[in-house]
Amino acid sequence: MTQFRPKYVTFDCYGTLTNFDMAGAARRVYGERLSPEAMAGLVEAFRGYRLDEVLGPWKPFLEVVHNSIERSCKRIGIPFKPEDAQRIYDEVPTWGPHPDVPAGLSRVAKEIPLVILSNSMNSLIMSNVEKLGAPVHMVITAEEVGAYKPLMKGFEYMLDKLGCGPEDITHVSSSFRYDLMTAYDLGIKSKVWVNRGHEPANPYYEYTEIKDIGGLAAAVGLEPALKRA
Repeated sequence: MTQFRPKYVTFDCYGTLTNFDMAGAARRVYGERLSPEAMAGLVEAFRGYRLDEVLGPWKPFLEVVHNSIERSCKRIGIPFKPEDAQRIYDEVPTWGPHPDVPAGLSRVAKEIPLVILSNSMNSLIMSNVEKLGAPVHMVITAEEVGAYKPLMKGFEYMLDKLGCGPEDITHVSSSFRYDLMTAYDLGIKSKVWVNRGHEPANPYYEYTEIKDIGGLAAAVGLEPALKRA
Protein backbone atom coordinates (compact mmCIF):
# COMPACT_ATOMS: atom_id res chain seq x y z
CA MET A 1 0.00 0.00 0.00
CA THR A 2 1.23 3.49 -0.86
CA GLN A 3 1.37 5.62 2.27
CA PHE A 4 -0.08 9.12 2.36
CA ARG A 5 2.41 11.82 1.42
CA PRO A 6 1.20 15.26 2.55
CA LYS A 7 1.63 18.60 0.85
CA TYR A 8 2.92 20.00 4.15
CA VAL A 9 4.10 18.53 7.42
CA THR A 10 2.93 20.78 10.23
CA PHE A 11 4.35 20.74 13.73
CA ASP A 12 3.96 21.77 17.28
CA CYS A 13 7.35 23.22 18.26
CA TYR A 14 7.64 23.43 22.05
CA GLY A 15 7.99 19.94 23.47
CA THR A 16 7.78 18.18 20.11
CA LEU A 17 10.83 19.72 18.42
CA THR A 18 12.30 22.09 21.01
CA ASN A 19 13.21 20.64 24.39
CA PHE A 20 10.67 22.80 26.21
CA ASP A 21 12.14 22.61 29.70
CA MET A 22 9.56 24.46 31.78
CA ALA A 23 9.90 21.92 34.59
CA GLY A 24 13.67 22.36 34.61
CA ALA A 25 13.34 26.14 34.59
CA ALA A 26 10.99 26.01 37.58
CA ARG A 27 13.44 23.78 39.41
CA ARG A 28 16.30 26.13 38.65
CA VAL A 29 14.34 29.07 40.08
CA TYR A 30 12.68 27.38 43.06
CA GLY A 31 14.76 24.27 43.75
CA GLU A 32 16.83 25.66 46.62
CA ARG A 33 13.71 27.02 48.35
CA LEU A 34 11.53 23.91 48.30
CA SER A 35 11.60 20.34 49.54
CA PRO A 36 11.58 17.66 46.82
CA GLU A 37 7.91 16.99 47.54
CA ALA A 38 6.95 20.66 47.29
CA MET A 39 9.04 21.05 44.12
CA ALA A 40 7.23 18.12 42.49
CA GLY A 41 3.91 19.71 43.44
CA LEU A 42 4.92 23.05 41.95
CA VAL A 43 6.03 21.48 38.67
CA GLU A 44 2.80 19.51 38.30
CA ALA A 45 0.63 22.52 39.16
CA PHE A 46 2.60 24.70 36.72
CA ARG A 47 1.97 22.19 33.93
CA GLY A 48 -1.78 22.17 34.53
CA TYR A 49 -2.19 25.90 34.97
CA ARG A 50 -0.31 26.64 31.72
CA LEU A 51 -2.96 24.72 29.82
CA ASP A 52 -5.74 26.48 31.70
CA GLU A 53 -4.24 29.90 30.99
CA VAL A 54 -4.25 29.43 27.20
CA LEU A 55 -7.90 28.40 26.95
CA GLY A 56 -9.32 31.92 27.21
CA PRO A 57 -8.72 35.11 25.21
CA TRP A 58 -5.19 35.52 23.87
CA LYS A 59 -2.65 37.24 26.09
CA PRO A 60 1.14 37.54 25.80
CA PHE A 61 3.01 34.38 26.69
CA LEU A 62 4.78 36.15 29.55
CA GLU A 63 1.35 36.58 31.15
CA VAL A 64 0.65 32.88 30.65
CA VAL A 65 3.87 32.01 32.46
CA HIS A 66 3.36 34.69 35.14
CA ASN A 67 -0.21 33.67 35.92
CA SER A 68 0.57 29.95 35.84
CA ILE A 69 3.49 30.15 38.24
CA GLU A 70 1.63 32.59 40.51
CA ARG A 71 -1.31 30.20 40.77
CA SER A 72 1.09 27.30 41.35
CA CYS A 73 2.81 29.14 44.19
CA LYS A 74 -0.55 29.87 45.78
CA ARG A 75 -1.55 26.24 45.49
CA ILE A 76 1.48 24.92 47.35
CA GLY A 77 1.60 27.86 49.77
CA ILE A 78 4.78 29.75 48.91
CA PRO A 79 5.37 33.43 48.09
CA PHE A 80 5.25 34.50 44.44
CA LYS A 81 7.66 37.04 42.95
CA PRO A 82 7.12 38.42 39.43
CA GLU A 83 10.85 38.27 38.77
CA ASP A 84 10.73 34.48 39.16
CA ALA A 85 8.20 34.24 36.31
CA GLN A 86 10.41 36.53 34.21
CA ARG A 87 13.42 34.28 34.82
CA ILE A 88 11.50 31.26 33.57
CA TYR A 89 10.21 33.14 30.51
CA ASP A 90 13.67 34.43 29.66
CA GLU A 91 14.97 30.86 29.38
CA VAL A 92 12.56 29.95 26.55
CA PRO A 93 14.51 31.40 23.59
CA THR A 94 17.70 29.70 24.80
CA TRP A 95 16.30 26.17 24.44
CA GLY A 96 17.38 24.04 21.52
CA PRO A 97 15.96 20.90 19.91
CA HIS A 98 15.77 17.37 21.20
CA PRO A 99 18.86 15.49 19.94
CA ASP A 100 16.90 13.51 17.34
CA VAL A 101 15.39 16.58 15.67
CA PRO A 102 18.01 18.09 13.32
CA ALA A 103 18.71 14.94 11.32
CA GLY A 104 15.10 13.74 11.31
CA LEU A 105 13.72 17.10 10.22
CA SER A 106 16.38 17.59 7.56
CA ARG A 107 15.45 14.27 5.95
CA VAL A 108 11.82 15.33 5.58
CA ALA A 109 12.53 18.96 4.64
CA LYS A 110 14.31 17.78 1.48
CA GLU A 111 10.99 16.48 0.15
CA ILE A 112 8.08 18.20 1.95
CA PRO A 113 7.77 21.79 3.27
CA LEU A 114 7.77 22.07 7.07
CA VAL A 115 5.35 24.39 8.89
CA ILE A 116 5.33 25.28 12.59
CA LEU A 117 2.20 26.26 14.51
CA SER A 118 3.44 27.29 17.94
CA ASN A 119 2.03 28.62 21.19
CA SER A 120 4.70 31.29 21.15
CA MET A 121 5.41 34.95 20.55
CA ASN A 122 6.91 36.44 17.41
CA SER A 123 9.81 37.74 19.51
CA LEU A 124 10.58 34.28 20.97
CA ILE A 125 10.03 31.61 18.39
CA MET A 126 12.68 32.33 15.77
CA SER A 127 15.48 31.79 18.27
CA ASN A 128 14.14 28.27 18.83
CA VAL A 129 13.46 27.64 15.13
CA GLU A 130 16.99 28.69 14.15
CA LYS A 131 18.35 25.96 16.44
CA LEU A 132 16.33 23.16 14.80
CA GLY A 133 18.92 22.47 12.12
CA ALA A 134 16.51 22.25 9.16
CA PRO A 135 14.77 24.74 6.85
CA VAL A 136 11.22 25.67 7.88
CA HIS A 137 8.83 26.90 5.20
CA MET A 138 6.50 28.86 7.50
CA VAL A 139 6.22 29.72 11.20
CA ILE A 140 2.89 30.75 12.71
CA THR A 141 2.61 31.87 16.33
CA ALA A 142 -0.29 32.18 18.73
CA GLU A 143 0.45 35.89 18.77
CA GLU A 144 -0.11 36.09 15.00
CA VAL A 145 -3.32 34.07 15.24
CA GLY A 146 -4.66 35.72 18.37
CA ALA A 147 -5.33 32.36 20.00
CA TYR A 148 -3.42 29.50 21.59
CA LYS A 149 -3.75 25.81 20.90
CA PRO A 150 -5.75 23.70 21.71
CA LEU A 151 -8.29 26.20 20.38
CA MET A 152 -9.15 25.51 16.74
CA LYS A 153 -8.48 29.02 15.47
CA GLY A 154 -4.75 28.49 14.96
CA PHE A 155 -5.23 25.36 12.89
CA GLU A 156 -7.89 27.04 10.76
CA TYR A 157 -5.65 30.09 10.28
CA MET A 158 -2.75 27.84 9.26
CA LEU A 159 -4.81 25.94 6.69
CA ASP A 160 -6.11 29.19 5.21
CA LYS A 161 -2.62 30.64 5.01
CA LEU A 162 -1.30 27.48 3.33
CA GLY A 163 -4.26 27.40 0.95
CA CYS A 164 -5.04 23.77 1.66
CA GLY A 165 -7.47 21.59 3.58
CA PRO A 166 -7.13 19.20 6.50
CA GLU A 167 -6.82 16.34 4.03
CA ASP A 168 -3.58 17.81 2.65
CA ILE A 169 -1.38 17.88 5.75
CA THR A 170 0.21 15.66 8.36
CA HIS A 171 0.26 17.22 11.82
CA VAL A 172 3.01 16.19 14.24
CA SER A 173 2.97 16.67 18.00
CA SER A 174 4.01 15.08 21.28
CA SER A 175 0.75 16.29 22.89
CA PHE A 176 -2.81 15.09 22.52
CA ARG A 177 -4.28 17.85 24.68
CA TYR A 178 -2.64 20.76 22.85
CA ASP A 179 -2.63 19.41 19.30
CA LEU A 180 -3.80 15.98 18.29
CA MET A 181 -7.29 16.07 19.83
CA THR A 182 -7.97 19.35 18.03
CA ALA A 183 -6.48 18.03 14.80
CA TYR A 184 -8.76 15.02 15.05
CA ASP A 185 -11.83 17.21 15.60
CA LEU A 186 -10.90 19.34 12.57
CA GLY A 187 -10.73 16.31 10.29
CA ILE A 188 -6.95 16.11 9.93
CA LYS A 189 -6.68 12.40 9.18
CA SER A 190 -2.91 12.16 9.02
CA LYS A 191 -1.47 12.70 12.49
CA VAL A 192 1.82 11.68 14.05
CA TRP A 193 2.34 11.36 17.80
CA VAL A 194 5.95 11.72 18.95
CA ASN A 195 5.99 9.68 22.14
CA ARG A 196 8.27 11.75 24.36
CA GLY A 197 6.56 10.53 27.53
CA HIS A 198 4.56 13.71 28.09
CA GLU A 199 1.17 11.98 27.90
CA PRO A 200 -0.12 8.40 27.66
CA ALA A 201 -1.08 6.85 24.33
CA ASN A 202 -4.68 7.30 23.20
CA PRO A 203 -5.36 5.28 20.03
CA TYR A 204 -8.87 6.74 19.72
CA TYR A 205 -7.28 9.73 17.97
CA GLU A 206 -5.95 7.66 15.05
CA TYR A 207 -2.30 8.54 14.65
CA THR A 208 1.01 7.04 13.72
CA GLU A 209 3.29 6.74 16.75
CA ILE A 210 7.01 7.42 16.51
CA LYS A 211 9.52 7.49 19.35
CA ASP A 212 11.39 10.46 17.92
CA ILE A 213 11.69 12.61 14.79
CA GLY A 214 14.00 10.03 13.26
CA GLY A 215 10.86 8.02 12.48
CA LEU A 216 9.04 10.87 10.74
CA ALA A 217 10.27 10.20 7.20
CA ALA A 218 8.62 6.78 7.28
CA ALA A 219 5.44 8.21 8.80
CA VAL A 220 4.99 10.63 5.86
CA GLY A 221 5.71 8.13 3.12
CA LEU A 222 9.36 8.90 2.41
CA GLU A 223 10.60 5.53 3.76
CA PRO A 224 8.97 2.13 4.38
CA ALA A 225 5.73 2.53 6.29
CA LEU A 226 5.36 2.26 10.04
CA LYS A 227 2.58 0.40 11.80
CA ARG A 228 -0.28 2.80 12.59
CA ALA A 229 -1.49 3.00 16.19
